[in-house]
Amino acid sequence: MADAETTGTEHAEQLSAVAADRDGVRVVTLAGEIDHHTGDTLRRSLDGTGVPGLRVVADMHQVTFMDSSGINILITAHTALTEAGGWLRVAAARNAVKRTLGLVGVDAFIDCRDTLEEALAD
Repeated sequence: MADAETTGTEHAEQLSAVAADRDGVRVVTLAGEIDHHTGDTLRRSLDGTGVPGLRVVADMHQVTFMDSSGINILITAHTALTEAGGWLRVAAARNAVKRTLGLVGVDAFIDCRDTLEEALAD
């Protein structure tokens, strides 16, 4: 795979999002907590407005907590990206976050992979 090219960094109170391009896929590496205070950072990092066919991987290996705000943002981003011919995948979620995704059924329609490499594979 090609080296990652950093395209942006954003920080909120307890969440950072670093976006990089890896072989035509936007990889958003998230770190911290996703809740109603930090949700705008997640929303902006997953926004594909004006980019038809955008493929996004949300690398969540450093996310320690996610509440319903994060779930709603993931669902909204998934819907928008899919409607524009792209996709959203979640990669490397920790057990607590993975459990939340499973409890509400998000993992049934958003592709969740165990590693970033699996999420980048077609």
